[in-house]
Amino acid sequence: MFKILEKQKLVPKIELMQIEAPLVAKKAEPGQFVVIRVNENGERIPLTIADFDRNKGVITIVFQKVGKTTHLLATKNKGDVIADVLGPLGNPSEINHFGKVVCIGGGVGVAPIYPLARKLKKNGNEVTTIVGYRSKDYVFWEERIRNVSDRVFVATNDGSYGEKGFVTDILKRLMDRGERIDRVFAIGPAIMMKVVCDVTREKAIKTMVSLNSLMVCGMGMCGACRVIVGGETKFTCADGPDFDGHLVDFNILMERLNTYKEEEKISFEKWKEEVGYYEDK
Repeated sequence: MFKILEKQKLVPKIELMQIEAPLVAKKAEPGQFVVIRVNENGERIPLTIADFDRNKGVITIVFQKVGKTTHLLATKNKGDVIADVLGPLGNPSEINHFGKVVCIGGGVGVAPIYPLARKLKKNGNEVTTIVGYRSKDYVFWEERIRNVSDRVFVATNDGSYGEKGFVTDILKRLMDRGERIDRVFAIGPAIMMKVVCDVTREKAIKTMVSLNSLMVCGMGMCGACRVIVGGETKFTCADGPDFDGHLVDFNILMERLNTYKEEEKISFEKWKEEVGYYEDK
């Protein structure tokens, strides 16, 4: 059992939890994830590690309430326990002294950008971070990101905060004015990462993306998380989750992400009816 030490609602539908997991925290690196099972009868879901404190033995997860299991997880409070937290899983992000790097986060993907930018900065890189949100109401961790970046640009879809538009609009502007960019890292919705890669491909700027494919075991045995990278089948959990975005077949990734949408909806509605769950607004 893993104890929840802190719980916080960051913005609508997005929650933060600090979990006591000393063995995970001891080995965790940016880019890695954990597989969580809320209770002994629950399904296994992957969640990226958003932060970790080795001294305190604590990891932080930030997750969006989408389906049954994320809503179930959100019913847990400080002092409650989670049945399983397996990790750290996946390969750490490749972090060296690249020079000038751009980190891009969209929505809940802003959270795992934080430890990534922090370590890139620690390794002597000049870090520009671009974060995108739906609107002002969904902005979170901006100050955290600013603390580990040399520059930060904020975009909102509706223009209610920062710049109106998408993260790719800002990236393209930086590229069009001739700024040197040695590497780009992008974490967020698959369509956002695809468009980022489309933009950087024009100037052959290596772009690493963290894939969010469907996953079950998290250890490369079940094959559920398979993706096509460079024309070859790869397992997100064992070979990734970071891949060269210019080699990823995003069309197949997005198609597979939608495979069980109807079943997920049915499961969620059935669970809400069984437990009498009403969503907050």
